[in-house]
Amino acid sequence: MRGKIAIFIDGNNLFHAAKAAGVEIDYAKFLTFLRRDSHLLRAFFYTGVDEKAERQQGFLLWMRRNGYRVVEKELKTFADGTKKANLDVEIAVDMLSLADKYETAVLVSGDEDFAYAINAIAYKGVRVELAGFRSNTSPRLIDVADQFIELDSHIDEIIKTDNRHNHHTNSRVANGVTRVRDEFEPE
Repeated sequence: MRGKIAIFIDGNNLFHAAKAAGVEIDYAKFLTFLRRDSHLLRAFFYTGVDEKAERQQGFLLWMRRNGYRVVEKELKTFADGTKKANLDVEIAVDMLSLADKYETAVLVSGDEDFAYAINAIAYKGVRVELAGFRSNTSPRLIDVADQFIELDSHIDEIIKTDNRHNHHTNSRVANGVTRVRDEFEPE
């Protein structure tokens, strides 16, 4: 039994894994898929942001209005021109600090750095489900989780219906999505 769940999504990791798989995630469907019929404490989405990227700002606003608590960090630009924001510490701290408020953590990431955090919350009696694309998920991470949800096997349940091929399409989401409330949010 899953009990109350908390979802922790490494947004950058998921984006690149989906891109490598040739799919674009439908985040309304994705939240429903991860949640199933469980009581949701909160769904966190961690991402680096570029304040000048209007499309990204629109996407993050949609995420906030549709059941996600967005945790963001400004992208840093390096000498070679690459941009990056590492939110591993934020994810691990949130998983640990809220561990007494949920029975199951659903971590969406393939980053091996989370193995220690998974062990730490497991010692607190929390069940850990790991969700990711197999080709982008560390085997060590799979080994320390209680369950691995292989997203490759659930593609049709989590992607945009008109998209299984192109990541460069507009990221607008279809109208009519029901807003999901988490436990901390008033009715």
